[in-house]
Amino acid sequence: MNKAADFSTVTVGSSRRVAFGDHLPLALIAGPCALESRAQGLEIAQALAELAERLSIGVVFKASFDKANRSSGSAGRGLGLAASLPIFAEIKERFGLPILTDVHETTQCAPVAEVADILQIPAFLCRQTDLLAAAARTGRVVNVKKGQFLAPWDMRHAIDKLRAEGAVGALATERGTSFGYNALVSDMRALPVLAETTGVPVIFDATHSVQQPGGLGAASGGERRFVPVLARAAVAVGVAGLFIETHPDPESAVSDGPNMIALRDLPALIEALLAFDRLAKALAS
Repeated sequence: MNKAADFSTVTVGSSRRVAFGDHLPLALIAGPCALESRAQGLEIAQALAELAERLSIGVVFKASFDKANRSSGSAGRGLGLAASLPIFAEIKERFGLPILTDVHETTQCAPVAEVADILQIPAFLCRQTDLLAAAARTGRVVNVKKGQFLAPWDMRHAIDKLRAEGAVGALATERGTSFGYNALVSDMRALPVLAETTGVPVIFDATHSVQQPGGLGAASGGERRFVPVLARAAVAVGVAGLFIETHPDPESAVSDGPNMIALRDLPALIEALLAFDRLAKALAS
């Protein structure tokens, strides 16, 4: 097991390189919950590329090709793997943004890695050893989302599994902890604990942290108004990056609309968060 591998700084991308490190300027992982169409993907990617340029922030485009974990079997799931990969490749080519998408099965890892720069392990699958191993062996960076049921210090085991399989780098993402029924709570103590125990850059998922799992009965609800609140708190504590889902019209989104930020509101939010980040890291240095 290569426990000595230094994952404290992770860099992805080529034409627009994005560096993640708890001591580095804030980076952003953003995009729609699910990839709904080519037009939607290109519209959001263009806006994110313009944001990256204007605010001098590293941005990774994220979208799911399949929302395999849904409250109801009748819920929309996205375009699917075969239809999504060419769109991801086009976004990468046209806008230079690195790509992140999640994988749910071991067989998806290799084809996804041909396009994506970061393979994401969903929160509910963060302990799936075979999936972690398959993602690590692709030679791509792996982002593991902490399960809602998991203590932050237990995430070291997931990262150790990646190291054991020769992963080139890893990220750990906090996305809230189950708190009774249909609710999550974000414990900001988890952010430094994750950094200390895993040794990898820590990401805070500001949109899924306000999700209300199954809160609408056949779908998840959310409290979008608290996204800026939790994002400011996380940046003040100190993180390598933020994970924020965004959509041109969240109310019409296939999934997670109630907790996504409207695309038009994202620039002002990120500009404010960058100011918080500069102050927090200046004080910590």
